[in-house]
Amino acid sequence: MSTSLQIGFLVVLALLAANLPFINQRILVLGPQRSSKPLVWRLAELVVLYFVVGAIGLAFENHGGQIAPQGWEFYAITGTMFVTLAFPGFVYRYLMHRQH
Repeated sequence: MSTSLQIGFLVVLALLAANLPFINQRILVLGPQRSSKPLVWRLAELVVLYFVVGAIGLAFENHGGQIAPQGWEFYAITGTMFVTLAFPGFVYRYLMHRQH
């Protein structure tokens, strides 16, 4: 798999993973079906999925060659980007007014 294809795959995976807690009522996709899931659970899932996507990105980087050392700035920026990618799911879950 080429590097540009890996990057594209990782961005799409991050977009899906960031929105998953807001479109799914199960805890970590595997738990029991709930009628409603509290925001705290959704944010905890968001953190777990951030690290899952990061681990996949690290595996891609390891497969491609030497892993570059990362400082706290890298994690601050990628965490902020992951939360930004979660915005559509958050809007869908909490800000859109649905007709009942």
